[in-house]
Amino acid sequence: MALGVTVADFAGLEAALEEKRLAVEAALPGLLRPGVPEVDAAVAHSLLGAAKRVRPVLTLMVADLFRLDARVVLPAACTIEMVHTASLILDDLPSMDDAALRRGRPACHRAHGEANAILAAFALQNRAHEVLAEGWSGGPEAAGRAALARELAGAVGEAGMIAGQARDLSATDRDIDFATLEFIHSRKTGALFVASAAMGAVAAGASAGDTAAVKAYAKNLGLAFQIVDDLIDAVGRSGEAGKDVGQDLKKTTFVSFSGVDGAVQLARELALASQEALRPFGARARALRDLALYVVARRR
Repeated sequence: MALGVTVADFAGLEAALEEKRLAVEAALPGLLRPGVPEVDAAVAHSLLGAAKRVRPVLTLMVADLFRLDARVVLPAACTIEMVHTASLILDDLPSMDDAALRRGRPACHRAHGEANAILAAFALQNRAHEVLAEGWSGGPEAAGRAALARELAGAVGEAGMIAGQARDLSATDRDIDFATLEFIHSRKTGALFVASAAMGAVAAGASAGDTAAVKAYAKNLGLAFQIVDDLIDAVGRSGEAGKDVGQDLKKTTFVSFSGVDGAVQLARELALASQEALRPFGARARALRDLALYVVARRR
């Protein structure tokens, strides 16, 4: 997957990403509330294990772009991770992708049973919106939190992740065209990337134009991220990826559609397009520009 850059080219960015990832991981446990032990165990298994936390980190990076203190947006960023984790639990179920491995450990339904996995996914979705409704010290007022909740709900709903997953499942064992493939992944993956960026901008009180620019950036970033996921699934190893590979053999992916070289080229083009969307911000968007290249250089 030669993309012209490697992860080693981004040592400074990696340090910043790790700092933000650790901030998210430190905040997540405190946002959970105890309930039924078997469901709590399934939630903790999926949410609190080692993970990249790319989406909430993106929220924090956009907050940085608008010079917003990360503490103002950190709980909102964590709600994105809760929703993302819920989607992974559901995606791994026998009725969906029937995956055995996620984030380097058994998929939630394998470790805690299918019923508890489904309940854990609902618990995470519910808790995410509870956090936004309740608010937090130093965070946005009710109107601002409502705007954040709208962004998150829109990413999940039938115009977002649900639409992408439904179309993805219906595409199993049949050929689809490129427009359908783009529809699937702009919603299944891209919608939550867009919401992640938008929530950082909304929390900072960014203008409509600036919010639109970071959303355009995130849309292309999310598609590039998905293409690299497809490449990892096609040519990677489970131990490196932290999840099952070869899961998409019965589906049309960016790799099966364009070949490995074509998928690599498309990922590069999308990374460049995402960088171009940041032109209005000049030099202060350097970290986000670097993130676009870093995403396509990753191996897991």
